[in-house]
Amino acid sequence: MRNLRNLEIKGKRVLMRVDFNVPTDKENNILDDAKITAALPTIQYVLQQGGRLILMSHLGRPQGKKNGKYSLDKIASHLASLLNMPVTMVDDCIGEEVQRAVQKMQDGQVLLLQNVRYYEGEEKNDPEFSRQLASLGEIFINDAFGTAHRAHSSTTGIADYLPAYAGFLMENEVAMLRKVLEDGEKPRMAILGGAKVADKLGLIHNLLDKMDTILIGGGMANTFLKAQGKNIGKSICEDGLLEEARSLMNAAQSKNVRLVLPQDVVVADEISADAAAEIVDVDQVKAGKMILDIGPKTVELFKNLVKDAQTVVWNGPLGVFEYEQFANGTRAITQALADSPATTVIGGGDTSVIVHDLGLEAGITHISTGGGATLEFLEGIELPGVAVCEH
Repeated sequence: MRNLRNLEIKGKRVLMRVDFNVPTDKENNILDDAKITAALPTIQYVLQQGGRLILMSHLGRPQGKKNGKYSLDKIASHLASLLNMPVTMVDDCIGEEVQRAVQKMQDGQVLLLQNVRYYEGEEKNDPEFSRQLASLGEIFINDAFGTAHRAHSSTTGIADYLPAYAGFLMENEVAMLRKVLEDGEKPRMAILGGAKVADKLGLIHNLLDKMDTILIGGGMANTFLKAQGKNIGKSICEDGLLEEARSLMNAAQSKNVRLVLPQDVVVADEISADAAAEIVDVDQVKAGKMILDIGPKTVELFKNLVKDAQTVVWNGPLGVFEYEQFANGTRAITQALADSPATTVIGGGDTSVIVHDLGLEAGITHISTGGGATLEFLEGIELPGVAVCEH
């Protein structure tokens, strides 16, 4: 990837795409600033080199219309406190007001543009919108791995008009995910959870050629269990994918990949905070019950397999972790990964939230800032936002 290390930045207008799409409350207060702090190394480097830094991001889904609910003004003030310096916010991302603000900039200053998704042209990757954004800078840096799977104006379109480089976050994300897939130490393991098999079909197919062991939990395990002929009660299941699940299990066997499903599960009548949880073997799930977590035998099995692995990638919770009685499996495996000396990569989304909530970040080698981008990368799909930064 083209990176910043040998780039002459001093006095240059550096247009940088960041991913400040952070969770906020109804008053727009930031609930988790992990994505902002992840971009700080590149931001600080550009400022230290004397660049004039113009930051672009989206927030939420304003559908191409100006909407105060998705304004970046509170992000600007939070970024200023993290950098301990002023961050100028301009209430648009193209146009005369923005051009004037850019012309006033001095070396080592930061300007944050308003939400790029206020314009329909952003998600359409409209060439004219891309050109107007590009006119603000002389160098384009993409450090927004979380949106690298989107071919939008601010992630890829600008690269038609400006030389494009990867920021440190983008570079690190790609390096870590490539390492897991291509040259991570063996044995390599993937842990997959979440609700749906459909979202992860491409991922499983790709991982069958890369991993030695694949552990499956969460709602998606139900489809595999039912495909084996097990009764899963009224658990969520993708009946249209039972044949696909059988085919994946057969493929794993033929490729000598160990595909491991739960042996016991936590069941209840409903998903609620006061639902009574019960532990049963996977052969003993009654008709009116729902599978909502992996059971203690499965937890021990998964933990022992983690101990044997040298490289582990994990994407998706192993139960309905939002409720205490169904959170044990996910928590126990998070702890096992944090305790492991292996190279451990957490694949964004809910899984990252869990690691942060448990305060176990220090024990994990790499926590991806991407959700969909991470999944697509692990599927082997070329990401447009990565491709524009490559030689």
